[in-house]
Amino acid sequence: MEIVRFPFSAILGQESMKIALILNVIDPKIGGVLLTGQQGTGKSTAVRSLVDILPEIKINEGCQFQCEVAEPQTDQNTWCEHCLATKGHHTIIKKPINLVNLPLGATEEMIIGTLDIQKIIKEGKRAIQPGLLAKAHRGILYVDEINLLQDHLVDILLDVAASGINIIEREGISLKHKSEFVLIGSMNPEEGDLRPQISDRLGLEVPIQAPTDPQIRAQITQRVIEFNDNPQEFAAKFERQNEELRNRIILAKEMLNSIEIPDNLFELTAKLVLKAGLYSQRADITFIRCARAHAAFMGRKTIIEQDLHQSINLVFRHRLSRYQQVVPLEEIHSIF
Repeated sequence: MEIVRFPFSAILGQESMKIALILNVIDPKIGGVLLTGQQGTGKSTAVRSLVDILPEIKINEGCQFQCEVAEPQTDQNTWCEHCLATKGHHTIIKKPINLVNLPLGATEEMIIGTLDIQKIIKEGKRAIQPGLLAKAHRGILYVDEINLLQDHLVDILLDVAASGINIIEREGISLKHKSEFVLIGSMNPEEGDLRPQISDRLGLEVPIQAPTDPQIRAQITQRVIEFNDNPQEFAAKFERQNEELRNRIILAKEMLNSIEIPDNLFELTAKLVLKAGLYSQRADITFIRCARAHAAFMGRKTIIEQDLHQSINLVFRHRLSRYQQVVPLEEIHSIF
């Protein structure tokens, strides 16, 4: 039975959350996004609905690792056993990207996968039993209540998200496969915080608050009831808006690397980060990537002031609060 998700374009308000999610799918190297807020504020709904505004991917039929066999320049050493065995006879199909939910009870083996040692030794094959990181390749990995996940598992996710490679080691044998994904975490701050080191490695953070405008709340309630009563009919009303968003994202991804980054922006960014009392280089890199992705989404060929101010809100708010810096966000905005 086809799963009908609440349409992304039907979500009212929460503009910062929506743009943070969109910018990460335009440029996954931004480093993911953390959504913080109480339960019932739409965090999980937004993440699940994101799938429907993303372009489909091409894979070899039967591949469990989402290998990029349709791309001639792809390193074949990163292909799975199935794709290597069918080389020259690939049946290319299109499919929606995977949204992989990582449960809090997940083990390290469930996440990274395992090796079939006997098959590797006897047959010399890349015998990897795929884990969640394989399934998430070219898709989205979502961790609800990420603040409750064991620290060493969070570190694994962040390391793989940064490198794009998952390495599985067992009994002196080491194999790897590509695992490039958008990492999305959500949490209720009342249930515990994240280590500052982890928060810094997640590119963006958005605090989610329930709307206080009675009219907005009434519209949200009406839409949720309509969706629950007839999901297909409700989703059909927003298909055009979803399609428009999908096309904007496709175009933004295509033009991303051609966006002009003004020469003086690198030094201005360094001054901005230092003024904020932050010393991790990640802040500089994430800020510029975020601004560039925003420019691409808006259809611009170069980064302008609007892109920078949007990035400040998404990149610096949580870093300032986590490290207990006292520089007002407005003062940082004034640099530009």
